[in-house]
Amino acid sequence: MKLGIGLPATIPNTPPELVLDWAKRAEEKGFSSLGIIDRLVYPNLEPMITLAAVSSITKRVRLMTTVLVAPIRNTAILAKEAATLDRLSGGRLTLGFGIGGREDDSLAAGTHHKSRAKRFEEQIQLMRKIWAGETLDGRVGKIGPTSTQQGGPEVLIGGYTPAAAARAGRLGDGFIAGGGLDAKTALSFYKTAEDAWKKAGRKGKPRFVCSAYYALGPNAHKGSAYILDYYAFMGPSAENVAKGILSTPADVENAVNSFSQNGADELILWPTIPELQQVELASKYLK
Repeated sequence: MKLGIGLPATIPNTPPELVLDWAKRAEEKGFSSLGIIDRLVYPNLEPMITLAAVSSITKRVRLMTTVLVAPIRNTAILAKEAATLDRLSGGRLTLGFGIGGREDDSLAAGTHHKSRAKRFEEQIQLMRKIWAGETLDGRVGKIGPTSTQQGGPEVLIGGYTPAAAARAGRLGDGFIAGGGLDAKTALSFYKTAEDAWKKAGRKGKPRFVCSAYYALGPNAHKGSAYILDYYAFMGPSAENVAKGILSTPADVENAVNSFSQNGADELILWPTIPELQQVELASKYLK
């Protein structure tokens, strides 16, 4: 199982230079991917722009949205942004997508929250058409550039429902389990994606990427503040997410082993403290 690491770009007030130093250090240490989380109504750095900056100072590590809320974005522009980023990075982009669970993001973007699942499925199909170099209709020409990865970037679909997992099996290249899910629960969702994949008559099997929040070292106790703020919309349930932060070496070791034993292809450790030392501490679990 590969081990990736999230960027601290979602944590409020994280200095931009720390994000870039984090990316360089993570690549030096040998992490497989750099992940980034998305929100609109939140003081995070925008994912695609941040990954573009990161791509210019890295050469090997993959760039992954974990996940990007696609329905609040214009589909054609998103497809062009993704193809551009994939080309600039030399084919290192993986797009993790989700429909989003916060209505305020939809309101801010001027999109319909209740119909976001239907819109998202249409978006996936349209983006793949654009990446394949096809025209949209007789009035619109091809939308470039051509991505480095043939047919466009890898697409993973995430969510916390069986419907999201099944969508990953039908339309994505794999399933990405969000933070807060233990290895057993993540596997159950992946099985749903795998079943949908087989029913669709697709060859091979979907990729399985998992995520877990972590905070290590003497300041590990500070990690809960960010989680409680980010998930404040959940009310008291946010405390359950905060309690699930991997905050000791044993926690991380157990999580890495559990996700690996349950068949995950990659685990992304998401930071909850914007301290460069967190990269060093997490790198001890690279194998």
